[in-house]
Amino acid sequence: MTENENSGLPEQVEEYVPSGEDRVEQRLAEITDEEAAQRAASLRAGLDDYELDEDDAALLTGWDDEDADLPDAPVPPVLAIVGRPNVGKSTLVNRIIGRREAVVEDVPGVTRDRVSYDAEWNARAFTVVDTGGWEHDAKGIHARVAEQAELAVDVADAVLLVVDATVGMTATDEAVVSMLRRKDRPVIVAANKVDDLMQEAEAAQLWSLGFGYPYPVSAVHGRGVGDLLDAVLEELPQESAHGGLMPRGGPRRIALVGRPNVGKSSLLNRLAGSDRVVVDDLAGTTRDPVDELVELGGQLWRFVDTAGIRRRQHMAHGSDYYASLRTAAALDRAEVAVVLLEAPQVISEQDVRIVQMALDSGRALVLAYNKWDEVDEDRRHSLEKEIDRDLAHVAWAPRVNISAKTGWHKDRLVPALETAIDSWETRIPTGKLNAFLGELVAAHPHPVRGGKQPRILFATQASSRPPKFVLFTTGFLDPGYRRFITRRLRETFGFEGTPIEIGMRVREKRGRRR
Repeated sequence: MTENENSGLPEQVEEYVPSGEDRVEQRLAEITDEEAAQRAASLRAGLDDYELDEDDAALLTGWDDEDADLPDAPVPPVLAIVGRPNVGKSTLVNRIIGRREAVVEDVPGVTRDRVSYDAEWNARAFTVVDTGGWEHDAKGIHARVAEQAELAVDVADAVLLVVDATVGMTATDEAVVSMLRRKDRPVIVAANKVDDLMQEAEAAQLWSLGFGYPYPVSAVHGRGVGDLLDAVLEELPQESAHGGLMPRGGPRRIALVGRPNVGKSSLLNRLAGSDRVVVDDLAGTTRDPVDELVELGGQLWRFVDTAGIRRRQHMAHGSDYYASLRTAAALDRAEVAVVLLEAPQVISEQDVRIVQMALDSGRALVLAYNKWDEVDEDRRHSLEKEIDRDLAHVAWAPRVNISAKTGWHKDRLVPALETAIDSWETRIPTGKLNAFLGELVAAHPHPVRGGKQPRILFATQASSRPPKFVLFTTGFLDPGYRRFITRRLRETFGFEGTPIEIGMRVREKRGRRR
């Protein structure tokens, strides 16, 4: 059974209230590592008198810290996919990466930002950047979409131009070609929507573009995509000309989440130092999770701007529905969730639900209160009351007050992220953990229930990222007592910015069952 502090506090649960002060931390500091290890070894030996199953044995063999010394790796080459709206760019992206990641809908303009995905072909890794439809005479938000597509070409090592072969060249296609000629990048032409041999003649007309052989493909059915990727690899270098080294297996991954229009895209643009993501007063501008490598605080981070999570996700449809799925997937791949809250506005039920979504994913957590420069003294006072009422269950999460619009206090984000990641990856040595619990239980024993008092036989940390502990006990521990242990774990060992899970395995002595 697992006690996860993120599940909220049911009203009927009686909290454990310790009587008097204790000297747990002081006594723990007096115990040497050798003494702690000896105590743990003795407790572990005593556990052999109890009935253990195969899972117990596997858990008790210990675990190794993975990814301790991964070498720096070069940044994979980048392929930008461009073309006018609705020629099938996102469908082709999904075909190349082998999974349905890019949001696809039979409506022009679903993709608005440049969105990157990891891809592999013939054992070679590269990055695919999907872009919004490029329009040379676009206005408003569509003009910013076109700007993002052009910026994607600037940082790409090669470009895949997608043209609808069934329509042929249009004035917009010609404008895209003119832009590509100015950029001086290798260009591969994909003549899309060629479903059979009869249509290949239409694709051949694209020779006139001057970019070489137009590869006839069907993004929907996968026809010709293999030959296209072979040609792409011939043009891509072994590593990106626009990146350095990805330290220790890659930059730390940060997901920006929050309700629509809370300022996620503005914050990403401010951190990146450029208009990386389309920002518009229209809520829901971001549909796909948008990755951006950002150098901040002297190190490289991978920030992911996600679609705003709407009030009733189960009622979403079309691209909004798929965007919500992508947001959940981006959160699962992240290491830290930065939940943006709009400080001048009352904390809503939607905000609380998004925080819970981040907790359920098991990511480290940072709360960023945006538009803090618009908050007056009265609002600060009422906000603190709202935080105490609605976000007390994440009081351990670092708080950062920022302004995405002006960049005010953006430098404070890095220490918060580092603290949360360090806590998320922390492992307490088994000896120290059991010494802590021994001193804690001696000072504050579990209440007697029905004439019995459950004991903690042994404890181990099953994993980190997030920290998960398993307690072997002689009986069921009250939820309130488990929460007390969690609280004291935080007070003693930190764990600022990470959820903690405590599991229980109730075991009986051998031979007691008949």
